[in-house]
Amino acid sequence: MPEFAVDLHNHSRFFHGFVGRSTPYDPVGLRLHGLVARLRGLDALAVTNHDYAYVGDAGLPVVPGVEVSTTMGHVVVVGPDPPRRTTPGEYTPGELVDRAHDRGCAAVLAHPFRNSSARESKADFDAVELNGKNPEHDARTLQLADRRDLPVVGGSDAHYPIEVGRAYTVLEADTSDPADVADAIRAGRVSPVSNLGHAHRLIDRGYTAVHRGRRWLRAREGEASARGTAGGTRDGESSAGGNGAGESSTGGSGTRESGDE
Repeated sequence: MPEFAVDLHNHSRFFHGFVGRSTPYDPVGLRLHGLVARLRGLDALAVTNHDYAYVGDAGLPVVPGVEVSTTMGHVVVVGPDPPRRTTPGEYTPGELVDRAHDRGCAAVLAHPFRNSSARESKADFDAVELNGKNPEHDARTLQLADRRDLPVVGGSDAHYPIEVGRAYTVLEADTSDPADVADAIRAGRVSPVSNLGHAHRLIDRGYTAVHRGRRWLRAREGEASARGTAGGTRDGESSAGGNGAGESSTGGSGTRESGDE
């Protein structure tokens, strides 16, 4: 059976904004991704934007797909008829897998150790992804796949053209058509390839630093919010404590107790 090299996780734009719909940049980004894919010897690309499907001209075969934000994390759906648009949190992982199968697609657990608890669900995923953005998670991902007896695929998770092909999948199929790609994934006729060069490793370090900074900022914002809430509570207690008549008439009447409402 012929083999095809397919990058199963790509985004046609640099950024995450405009959730759930395409932008004028999508065709430009896809053509740039396609150019790099051809230079790196890939046979096809899956386009898997966040919560919306987009297919255009890449200069090589394109597999329709979508990266769905389920209630527990991201799941990549690829095949001939993925959902055209989804709302974050609309599906549990199990519900999404069922919908993917109903539409002749495969459902892949994406970056299982980055911002996701979907690996803990009992959904019947077709494969687990080695994600090109997180090579540091490869060993744990392989162990997870082994525990769940699932095949492993590779996807670059590329937003920028230089990232295309840093991880991809070699699959055995009659063609690189979307239906054959989905069938190969579901049948386990796949193997992942990690193709991280020096430039990709530098990019990975940059991503790691960015995400570390974002986590730090979120933590600081949470601390500030907690301090503001605590300060407001203390002010309220002081105000209530200074109004003896009000406290006496409420607490002493016996008509209301905490928990009544």
